[in-house]
This record gives sequence, structure tokens and C-alpha cells, in this order.
Amino acid sequence: MSGASVAILTVSDTAAADASADRSGPTIQSILTRSGFVCKHLVVVPDDEIRIRTVVLAWCDQGDIDWIVTTGGTGFGVRDRTPEAIKPLLEREAPGLVHLLLSASLQATPLGALSRPVAGTIRHTLIVTLPGSVKAVQENLAALLNASVVNHAIELVRGGSGRAVHAQLAAEGVRVPSEASVSSRSGDAGVHQGHHHHHHGHGHEPPRPRSVLSNDPALPVHTRLRESPYQLVSVAEAFLTILREIKPLGIAEHPVMPNLRGHVIAEDVYAPQNVPLTPSTNVDGYALRSTDPPAIYKVLTTRTHSLSTPLPPGSVFRVNTGGPLPAGTDAVIMVEDTRLRSTQRTPSGEEFEEDEIETLVQVEPGENVREPGSDVRKGELVLERGTIVNASGGEIGTLAFVGRTKVNVVRKPVVAVLSTGNELLDLQSPHPLPNEGWGGIWDTNRPSLQAALEGLGYQVIDLGIVPDNLEAHVAILRRGLETADILITTGGTSMGVGDLLKPVIERHLNGTIHFGRVRVKPGKPTTFATIPTPNGRNERVPIFALPGNPASALVMFHVFVIPALRKLGGWPESRCRLPSVRVQIQESLRLDPRPEYHRAIIRATPTGFKAYSTGGQRSSRVASLKGANGLIALPARGEKGPSKLEIGDFVEAILIGELQME
Repeated sequence: MSGASVAILTVSDTAAADASADRSGPTIQSILTRSGFVCKHLVVVPDDEIRIRTVVLAWCDQGDIDWIVTTGGTGFGVRDRTPEAIKPLLEREAPGLVHLLLSASLQATPLGALSRPVAGTIRHTLIVTLPGSVKAVQENLAALLNASVVNHAIELVRGGSGRAVHAQLAAEGVRVPSEASVSSRSGDAGVHQGHHHHHHGHGHEPPRPRSVLSNDPALPVHTRLRESPYQLVSVAEAFLTILREIKPLGIAEHPVMPNLRGHVIAEDVYAPQNVPLTPSTNVDGYALRSTDPPAIYKVLTTRTHSLSTPLPPGSVFRVNTGGPLPAGTDAVIMVEDTRLRSTQRTPSGEEFEEDEIETLVQVEPGENVREPGSDVRKGELVLERGTIVNASGGEIGTLAFVGRTKVNVVRKPVVAVLSTGNELLDLQSPHPLPNEGWGGIWDTNRPSLQAALEGLGYQVIDLGIVPDNLEAHVAILRRGLETADILITTGGTSMGVGDLLKPVIERHLNGTIHFGRVRVKPGKPTTFATIPTPNGRNERVPIFALPGNPASALVMFHVFVIPALRKLGGWPESRCRLPSVRVQIQESLRLDPRPEYHRAIIRATPTGFKAYSTGGQRSSRVASLKGANGLIALPARGEKGPSKLEIGDFVEAILIGELQME
């Protein structure tokens, strides 16, 4: 099919480290270009499921890629994970193409049986996975291009009827069943199923841009939606969407201070000079010549002797750890190997300084001496670009050690936080509500989220409580877009009359809602969107509209918002998600039809990690997070699977706090 656009993804740890090692990707590009395809992308990623999915989904979202071809990672090796990365993304699988690929490989070698190809469609893009060897790639592509098989598939995925391909095949002498003949042989399941999807006279609908889905608050009551129009996505889909849509912020110069923690270094840092710059001592003691025998010596200090002047005979020079040695000395004797013989006194007789000491041993040349550059040499790489500055102090200490006062880093996002709802009261400035007999509820989400954010080192802008009023929503969100890099709201995401966030984002701020519901408990109404801000701090500002129930908001903050904050701050994708460990549950836990994050206390024991439930898990019960340092990732209850996990079962848990010891 002349002009069909193709994106090629090479999956290889080796090629990701050295692009010149990729031979299969360029081979595919050459073959397809000669066949009339337009190869728009050739990308190499390591054997990492998240990286593979991120690239593939980004291409599918572009809307201008007809065919994605991957090469590598389809075998039985430990690192071969391409099928596992691609298959969950497929909306429609193509077993016929898989059979074709396997047949082509088996005709060449019995080892083709060890290949695990995957094929299918994601929205309007065809995707096919090929092996990693050049020979296998050539064999598989020959099968796909033969008789215009892949051309026909692309046209159908695009929304065409396939008639043009049928006409071309007929002209080439390839027998193509007519619609009538297919219908008359409907008993032949193979033929009927093979053509059923494009012989109805209407073909496939062409791609359409996503329309605004939210309620229009200006329309009458009877027009309000009774069910959410937003597709229910999995946690994995939501997470990958966040990684795909959020881009790191710009680079800025930052002073080397304690608040550098959490930043990502945006340059390779080299030592500007030797450390130490001159010979210095690594102990408290006295600098002398290694030829000086045990004897009584006069003590000199910086007040009585210049470092640049050679040490006179019969003297030692007192030095503290890290201090420089005076000229003419080549060793340091420790205080412990000396004895005080006399002191200097004031006219009134008070001791104020050592006068003479006796050395008890003779030291070797260079003993207790740090030579220039022995710790770090000038020009040596001390911190690599992409290094995360941890709160443990090692990275800041390294920068200070080599004398760097400033360093280039990826900006950390400034976060704006607000709550929505007429029923909320501000804890610090309560104003009673006019509702007779009911005084409202305390706004729990803003204080808890602000505490979590500031504990992670982020600057927070508190936008307060927004009433269920359209104009107020628009005004406060615009203020947040002007002052922050990311917005976090709570409440107003469900189907109530006052739930205005989605309409405001879509209808008043020209934003795009990337997902509006997640198949998870708690947190189903969680919404993630981006809003264009061409004249603002950034091109687009992400916004997380979290549920109003406090436990739901905090759980979704740890599952989705923290990875987004890290991605904005330039963290590598592999470290954006909070770490998880395998835990053994200490009580039976019921399973829900949705995957669930059960709040728990995780303790490290000699036999592994144990998880203890914090009790009732109702989404409004924020106390379920009191003391919790982990979220047990409970699987969804299957139709024929168990209804609960038993004591002693093992599951994964996300760490949201410091581990406890048992």
C-alpha cells in the first residue's frame, strides 16, 4: 500500500546501549521503504515492558501511524518480554497473522516454533511483532507482503472496504471470494469468519477526533447523563497514559543547598580541581619529616608558622583532620603516638598552648597523608546527568566536596491544591453553613495532601475550597494554571449536579481528559487531564481530579500523582512508580470485582515482609491510612476464582512510608 505510514521499534538491551548494534530495525526500514511504505520512526528501547508500551501507545495516539512493527524480544529468553508488553494493549487480536508468521518461520527452521509472535490492532493502528534476527525478519516480512496481506489489513483497519485490494488481487490472478459466494458458503466457518467483518456494505468508520464527553451545565436537567460517558480503564492503562502525556519540566540552575533534594541533575558534573588540592592529613596529629626520629620537638601552629615556609629542624606542625601540611613535611604522626612535655603559659600562669611534645615512634613517608587528587582528580566525573539527589545527603555532599556552589537540575513542579464542594469547612477558618441542623464537614483532603507533598519536598500553593459554582471553578483553575506546574483537586468528579470539574476542563479551559474513570477500589472517579497554557509557565499543565472521599484521594495520590510529579521532575520512568515488595498477609482479605489497594502496615521480619490490615477500608475513612506504610495490591475477584485471600498468601504491596521492624 503506497504511502502507508510505519513505525519500527527495536527491542534490545544491547542496541539500546549502542544503536549501531541494531541491524534488524534498519533491515525492516529498507524492505518496507522499497515496498512503498513511509517509515516515520525507527526507535530502539531496552527489553522493558513499560518502555515498550509507552512508545507503542504514544505512536497509536498520534493517529498518523498505520502499522507498528517491533523486532526482538519474542523468544523464550529471560529478558524476552515483547509479547507480554504488547498483548494487553491489543483491542482486537489477529490470530491469522500470527499463524502466517509462525508458518513462515517454520518453513525455514524448526526453531521457529520457539518464536512467540503477537499481532492485532490498537484503535486504528495495526501492530505486528517480529523476531530479532535479520534472517527471521526478512522471512516474516516476505510472508506479510506476499499477496498484499498486510496492505489489505491496513486498509481495513483504516476503515476501508477492501475492494481496491480485492480488485488488485483479482487482476494479479489471485482468487478472491465474492460477497455472494461467501454468503452462500456460510457453513464454511473459516471462509465466513475470515470476511465477515467487511462485507456489510458500510465498511469501517474512519478515525474521528474525540469529542467533549462531559455534561453541559448550561443545558436543562433532563439532558444530564445518568451514566458516566468515560471509558473505564485499568490501573496499568492509566499509569501508562500518565507517563505518555507528561513531559519533564525545563532545566534551571539551583544552589547547592539542602532543598536540592528530590531534584534530578541535568548535567554531567566534573571536579573543577583536585581534592584535596594540596597534601593534607586524614588524622589529628603533627606534620613532620619521616626522617625525624623519636624525640622532643617544639610545636608550631598556623599562628606561629607559615604553611609556605619549610618546617625548621626540631619542630613539628600541629594539624587537624583535613588540614594542609606545611612545606618540607611528608608524614603525620597521630596524637596518640605522642606525649605532651611542656605548655605555654600566660603572664598570670594559665596554660594556653602546647609548647613541646615527644614523638614515641618514627613514621613512614606518606603516613596519614592525603596526596593532591587522591580523593578526586580535576576533570573526573563525580555525578552523571540524570542522578536523583536523595535526601540521604550523598549527592549534595559530593557537590559540596568538589566545590560546586550551583548545579543545573530539572525543575521540580510547583503544585496547586484545591478542594471542591459547598459542604466543606476550612479547618483554620470555619464559617458555619446556612443549612439548618447540619454544620458541614471538615475539609480533610487539602491538609493531608499538602502535608504529603511538602514532606516530599514540593512547593505547594493552597487554592482553598471552591464552591459548586461554575464561575468559581473556572476562575480558581485559571489561577492555578498561571502559578503552578500541576493541579490537584479533590471532589467534583462523579455524576452529581455539583460535579463540575470535567465540564470546566473540557468546555471552558479547552482541556483534554485522558481518562475519567479507573477500574480500581478506592478511586474509581479519578480523572487525569491536561490543559493547554500557551502563554503560561508550560505548554500544557496536567491536572488530577481525585475523588472527594479522603482515603480515595490519598490512595490515588500515591498510585498516580507521585509518579506524575516524578516524571515532571525528570525522574527516569523506571523509578517514577513507588517501590513495591512481596508481602505475606496476616488476615484473610475479601476480594472485590475491582482491583483494590488495601491500606496496611508492613513490617520486615527475618522470614520476609508481613502485612497487617489497618481495619475498615471504606473510602471515606481516612483513619485507614493512619500508620499505614503500604498499599496491598489485591487482585480483582474472578468469576470462577476465590472470593478472598487467606492468611499466609503472598501479594505485592506498594510502599508509601518507612518500613517497620518486627
